[in-house]
Amino acid sequence: MCGIVGCIGVSNAKEVLLNGLSRLEYRGYDSAGVALVNNGDVIINKCQGKVGQLADSVKNVANTSTTGIGHTRWATHGVPSDVNAHPHQGHNKRFSLVHNGIIENHAALRERLEDQGINFTSQTDSEVLVCLIESIAAMSAVSGEEAVRLALNEVVGAYAIVVLDSEDPDQLVVARKSSPLVIGVSKDAYYVASDATPIVAYTKEVIYLEDNHMAVLAASKPPVIFSIDKATPKPPYIENLEMDLQSLEKAGYEHFMLKEIHEQPTSIADSLRGRLSGERALIKLGGIEQYENRMASARRIIIVACGTSWHAGLVAEYAFEQLAGISVEVEYASEFRYRQPIITSDDVVVAISQSGETADTLAALELAKSAGALVIGVCNVVGSSIARFTDAGVYTHAGPEISVASTKAFTAQVTVLTAMALRLAQINDHIKKDVVSQIRDQLLEIPGFVEQILKNTTQYEAIAKDLRDVRDVLYIGRGLSFPVALEGALKLKEISYIHAEGYAAGEMKHGPIALIDTDTPTIIIAPGDRHKDKTLSNLQEIKARQGRVLVVTNQADTSLKQQADWLIEVPPTHEVLTPLLTCIPIQLLAYYIARQKGCEIDQPRNLAKSVTVE
Repeated sequence: MCGIVGCIGVSNAKEVLLNGLSRLEYRGYDSAGVALVNNGDVIINKCQGKVGQLADSVKNVANTSTTGIGHTRWATHGVPSDVNAHPHQGHNKRFSLVHNGIIENHAALRERLEDQGINFTSQTDSEVLVCLIESIAAMSAVSGEEAVRLALNEVVGAYAIVVLDSEDPDQLVVARKSSPLVIGVSKDAYYVASDATPIVAYTKEVIYLEDNHMAVLAASKPPVIFSIDKATPKPPYIENLEMDLQSLEKAGYEHFMLKEIHEQPTSIADSLRGRLSGERALIKLGGIEQYENRMASARRIIIVACGTSWHAGLVAEYAFEQLAGISVEVEYASEFRYRQPIITSDDVVVAISQSGETADTLAALELAKSAGALVIGVCNVVGSSIARFTDAGVYTHAGPEISVASTKAFTAQVTVLTAMALRLAQINDHIKKDVVSQIRDQLLEIPGFVEQILKNTTQYEAIAKDLRDVRDVLYIGRGLSFPVALEGALKLKEISYIHAEGYAAGEMKHGPIALIDTDTPTIIIAPGDRHKDKTLSNLQEIKARQGRVLVVTNQADTSLKQQADWLIEVPPTHEVLTPLLTCIPIQLLAYYIARQKGCEIDQPRNLAKSVTVE
């Protein structure tokens, strides 16, 4: 992985590819490259480093090309280097390929091809795939697209690929399995990319290539789509792209992360729009309406997710059990499929993913569906793999999230999951109707409360100066604040590279308190809920050991103001909604600490936005 872009039939392919790769930088990468067709010849430029460096290397390449492919690589097989960067070519340089994913049987294929006398120049599995395509084309005397299809039937793993054939340079061959690929359609031209961000500048019409399918794209000709296994043709289904170019710009903010933090009043409101009716206090989630009674009567709900989405799932666990009275388990999707979990047709499995393409989460869903469970998706990207695979689901409508560290996607997920819990509470009649109405009404107030928090960020800049040089930070919380503590620790380590750990506050005496000293600050999430007094007893234990403490609360009394080294207040709200407010200060704090340290905030090292391989 990490980003693919391609085009055919355009006026300036070099410009399209470079612009597209720039749009894909948010996914994270360590090298970049392009292959351009000029007068029938395929010219490749690639390098370790940023897209800007690639742009410098192709300055003298003519702008006459109408066809090309490009890639930003996040290293899986082989270190970041010029040689391992994409595009890769076959041994005879007939085929050029860009590839996201992992070819799991690459070692066996490499050995077989080496026995045929093929020498490899890189350490990558991607070069193995393009050499396999070229070998099949030479030995079987088939067309380029048929050689691609036959090769893909021999590989094991996940892939999204775009292939250029120098013997047929007027077409692109694209294919996908368990890795996203979208085709942009415009008059006489096609665009290909890992997601829609490089395409939106050129067209609003797209084809989301389905799993285990491939397509042949030629300028001024209809797309030809067929299955990889049997070459069964499939008519193209063109959809309108729900994205605008303005949403992909920084809009005056220094970083996308800061912009996305400040977009949360809008993104939370968008997540609720049309779902909380003023009439009879109805909560209407159209995406799951057909299945909501089955969800309400489920033996249990299993939530599968990774990273920040897993933390949103932990918040949902408290909300579903407290409000709807349904037993919930929250699983790391990356572990779920390997644990031989017991799943029945009475279970509901809810997958949470910002991109809708998370490989581990998709694998967990496949396992759940094969066991007969109802599978529900909560994701942000329309047309994504999870949206297409699940029985039903709810879009978060957070809008594009460019920063690798997730912020507005988290609050949008928590908002949608809380609304879902309230709807199931209405069906189950688990709590009093007036309590449901109270929470529902306060949920509608959350965007305004978030806006209040974001009005003054100077205190976060001041705190960041105090904390920027620490090596370790602890985050603690109880109940619904425990997932917020986990999310706070994740945000800090992701973008500032400070070691941070989140703990349930009750676990402090069971080990973590040994870490407390004057150099290790603790951030305590302590809203004025039923857990507050117990959580603040941890504060006293920490202070007794000369630890410094930052408290995030919605109920600050005189004693708390005296004990805390730093205090951040958020507006009061119902207990089940507090994570939507207490998470905002921890996002801001992580951002300003990383900024003080001069870190690359939107593209932190070693991380990718959309994890499409295991």
